[in-house]
Amino acid sequence: MTPLRTSEVRQLLHNKFVVVMGDSIQRAVYKDLVLLLQKDCLLSSRQLETKGELSFERDVLLEGGREGRVHNDIYYREVRQFCTGHHLVRFYFLTRAYSAYLEEVLSKLRRGKHAPDLVILNSCLWDLSRHGHHFHSRYREDLECLFRRMDRVLPESCLLVWNTALPVADVVSGGFLPPRGLASSGRLPEDVIEANFYSCVEAARRGFDLLDLHFHFRHAAQHRLRDGAHWDERAHRRLSQLLLAHVADAWGVNLPGAAAGTEDPAPRRRAERSRQRQARRGRRRGQPREPAGSWRLRSPPRPLPQSPASFPLHQEGAPLPSDSPPQQHPNFSDSSRSQVENSREANAGAGREPEPGPIRRVYTQEQRRASTPYPAQRSAGSQERHHHQRHSSRQNQHTHNQDPSSQTST
Repeated sequence: MTPLRTSEVRQLLHNKFVVVMGDSIQRAVYKDLVLLLQKDCLLSSRQLETKGELSFERDVLLEGGREGRVHNDIYYREVRQFCTGHHLVRFYFLTRAYSAYLEEVLSKLRRGKHAPDLVILNSCLWDLSRHGHHFHSRYREDLECLFRRMDRVLPESCLLVWNTALPVADVVSGGFLPPRGLASSGRLPEDVIEANFYSCVEAARRGFDLLDLHFHFRHAAQHRLRDGAHWDERAHRRLSQLLLAHVADAWGVNLPGAAAGTEDPAPRRRAERSRQRQARRGRRRGQPREPAGSWRLRSPPRPLPQSPASFPLHQEGAPLPSDSPPQQHPNFSDSSRSQVENSREANAGAGREPEPGPIRRVYTQEQRRASTPYPAQRSAGSQERHHHQRHSSRQNQHTHNQDPSSQTST
């Protein structure tokens, strides 16, 4: 997967309203996305650790955080927003998958001027630590209510991507733990795996997209911070690249480095997803659907620009890239399948296969292998026959050179 640069991320999210919901890890997802929309550099350690600041990289704190009292209670609130002429990214801090506060957030989104085009969502660690009594039943009920409400409230053009919770260490410390349990997490790693299974099943049943971050980071413990739950800046940049690649695949946008002439799996996945949604709607036919509200659709995104295979890391105070629109590149498609009016049933069904690793493309799995520069190895029998043939050839040549009658006269 070729890393996306700032100019390409701007083009992919052009005229898009992105909403990120979740805990402190999802807040870091929001921060890295806001930073990547402005410059090609990584988050600093201080930016990852700070919460509730009044401003981060030209964003605005709308609610909670430093405007109120910063604490580690389940009632902590933090709403942030980054807005430019063509991009709108908002973050809501959640301490539970489904709650009265989530209903309040959904109500504000429905009354808002713009409709969400992309929702990135996860809630797990707080649910298991603060609401984890009999979580096997409670967390599953919260997930069922969450996805049912999302299915009814979000517009059909919105793409919802559920991120599974990242792996945690055997011993963790963090604000999501209750005050009496800041030293050890007990069975938290196993509970996270089980909770991810429940969320994957429920998201697939409702037809939402899934990004299995637990799978992608299961062998990346070296990028986990000392608290055992949070991750460093390089891990979050990798997470952002996986997320953007998943979104591009769902919207039918060809990323840099895609092999030419390969089959695009997006139409096939959209057709399968449409059949699943129609079947589910047929089963619940007769139930009144909540009013959709006054959502506004947006203009389709323009084609992405050309980029090199990797990006340089600039210093924190480096000047921002130009806001001028990038030049069109012929390798990127801008057909009707990349328009924002594509419904969730029309979006790609990436991430709902039973195998791990949700991002799968034909053009990344069926690339032709280059010929190896090393000679093919022979078996023991073939090597012995080859040695015998060489020895016989040398013996015949020696006899031919010593016999005068065998030489041809000139």
